[in-house]
Formats: sequence, C-alpha cells, structure tokens
Amino acid sequence: MLSLKAKTRGVLNSDTLELARRGDPVALTRSLVSIPSVNPQLEEGGGGEREVATLVAEWLNLWGLDTQVSEVSPNRFNVIGTLQGDGPTLLFNGHLDTVGVRGMTVPPFDAKVNGGRIWGRGSCDMKAGLAAILAATKRLAERGPRPNLLVAMTADEEHASLGMYALVDSGPSADLAIITEPTRLAVMPAHKGFVWVRAVFKGLAAHGSRPDLGIDAIRHAALYLSALDDYGDQLNSRPAHPLLRHGSVHAGTIKGGSAASVYPDSCELVLERRTMPGESPDQVLREFQRVLDNLKDVEGDLSASLEQILERPGTEVSEDSRLVQGLLGSGTKHGLPPVVEGMTAWVDAALLNEFGIPAVCYGPGDIAQAHSADEWVEVVQIEKCADVLESFARDLVT
Repeated sequence: MLSLKAKTRGVLNSDTLELARRGDPVALTRSLVSIPSVNPQLEEGGGGEREVATLVAEWLNLWGLDTQVSEVSPNRFNVIGTLQGDGPTLLFNGHLDTVGVRGMTVPPFDAKVNGGRIWGRGSCDMKAGLAAILAATKRLAERGPRPNLLVAMTADEEHASLGMYALVDSGPSADLAIITEPTRLAVMPAHKGFVWVRAVFKGLAAHGSRPDLGIDAIRHAALYLSALDDYGDQLNSRPAHPLLRHGSVHAGTIKGGSAASVYPDSCELVLERRTMPGESPDQVLREFQRVLDNLKDVEGDLSASLEQILERPGTEVSEDSRLVQGLLGSGTKHGLPPVVEGMTAWVDAALLNEFGIPAVCYGPGDIAQAHSADEWVEVVQIEKCADVLESFARDLVT
C-alpha cells in the first residue's frame, strides 16, 4: 500500500494526518478530500478510487477491522471492512468517487477549513459522509457495546454504481444499512427512481422548397414533447407520496436534422421519467406509448418508436421501522430535530433495498452543494453525524 503521506500529496500537515489516524471526523474529511478520486467516466484524466481506497483500507486495518480491497472493474476499487460484535449486523456505506473538477471556483483538493466549512471536491458528496462512518467505526472498534459491523466503501456511484452492484452480487449479510449521502442530517427513507426512454422519429428528407415531399421528423418530435405536458399534469394529479410527492417527466437531449434547407428525416429524444417507489419500468413505457399512440391518431404520417435504455428503481423503508425511528432517536440525543424527508435523487440505497437489506440515507451536507463549483460542507454536521452513527449502532445491542 502507498503511505499516508504519499497519498495526501503534502497538502495536509502531520498533525492533521495524525488526527485522522485517531478517528477525528474533520481530519478524516480533509484527508479524504485531499486525495483526488474523480470518476474517469465523468472527466478525462480522472484517477478513480485506487488511492483513496488504499488509504481507507489502511485506516480500517489500523483500527482492527478485517479489511479487503477488491478491484470491481479495471482500476475501480471497493473497500470492505468487517468487525465482530453482538446482535444484528449494521452496514455502513458510502461511495469513494467524485464528479470532475472542471469549472470549480475553489481549489478542489486543498481541503481548507474556512468559516466553519471544509471546501473542495467531494467534501459534501460524499467524503464528509465517509469520514463520519470512519469516525464512528473507530470508536466502535475501541470498545463495545456494538453490533456486527460491515463497512463498505464503494466505487462508481456517480456513474454506473459498479461498486454497489459488485457488493450486492457478493451476497452481503446485513440486517439494516445507512448510506451517508448528504441529507442535512434528515433521515431519508424514500427516494425516487428513474426510467430513460429513447424516442426516435422518422421523417422523409426533401428539399426545403418541397413541403409536398418532405416529412419533418423534428416537428413530430416537438408535437410529442408538447403532448408530454399533459402527461406531466396527469402525474401531478395522482395521489402524492407523503415524502416524494409526484413523479415527473422531461426531455434530456434532442438531436436531428442535417441542414436548414432540408426536411429532417430523423429526430431522437432521450426522455427521463422520475418514478415513485413501486412504479415499474414497463408501466412507464406503456404510459409513454399511450401518449405516442394518441398523437399518431392525429398525425397520420408520424412514425416513431420508443425504447427503454436505462432504469433504476425508487424504493422506501417504512417510517415506523427500527432503522428510521432509531436514527431519529439517536439524533435527538445529540440535539438534532427529528426530521424525515424524501431523497429526490436516485441513490445506491435502492440496490440494497432490492436485495433485501433495508437502507436509508443519513449524512452531513446539503445535496444542493453536491457537484457545485465551490463545494463545501459544514464541520458541525460531520461531527454530529459521527456521534449519531455511533449512538445508533450502540443502541442496537443495548
């Protein structure tokens, strides 16, 4: 393994690095932010998770966990640590990768503390969450009571969730899970999913002066987009989910045509439908098709096809569950208000829930700061999160 000093690239002083080894949540966050782990699928030159995974594994080994680093795809790494305890098995999870740094207005890897905040790429999403897990794990490793712990730091959440898929495929055994995505320390037991649909419209190319010969594929795509406004209204008229409210639909990309003077013979849309827990991709595709069929009844020369290209499920855990109520109670012990909200974005918790491990999101930082040009996280939230995670874990066996 690389040395700690080598991986932090000299940005942090020795006092900070020693505090990180001792489990200080702020020092842990700064150490993690100082190590670039940009997802190579999102920005050219991104180095992936190798260095940060090596450092996390060093800490977990130092603290007595049985630790494994696995390469889930070329140069993409998961870190899995286990610690024996009593009673149920608690899974802590977070992702090691970040989005790119292009366009940032603060130094992405300096990990500076200013105004009660840590600044830099990944500080909010989600190296502060990783640090809270690590700090709580260090305390739990030092003394009981504690449940059995499974600490899983995974790769590629920002792109295709290769790390979480690999974790689930390995058949992890856990009774409940906390993912420390940024939630402002609200408990988020429900999140939306999404379905991506490609819509391809076929026209007939002709000179712009011959409307009698041409069929305008872009016009037909525009008519379909307009018809989807009514579909969006229908989604808003359905009974609201108590935390997530309603599904939505929008166009993500559009391309078509070859020249201003030519009737376009093709136009392609990629549409996204944000879904509620329990909604199936087949149901969503049927709804898109119904809108298209109604348009075909009006536009006799319209030719189009729909194809689902990606989907991720929305999932939820009951607000009455031991997981949700336990986190709320632990937060109250540390002076936090008991707040339950919905996570509008899709997160890896879905894959754990689908596998059968109840998972919720709870972590420091605001999703509004994730991926931002001046990304930051409040120091006090990192410290509070570590305290709550420790308390929750101990309460599982007391």
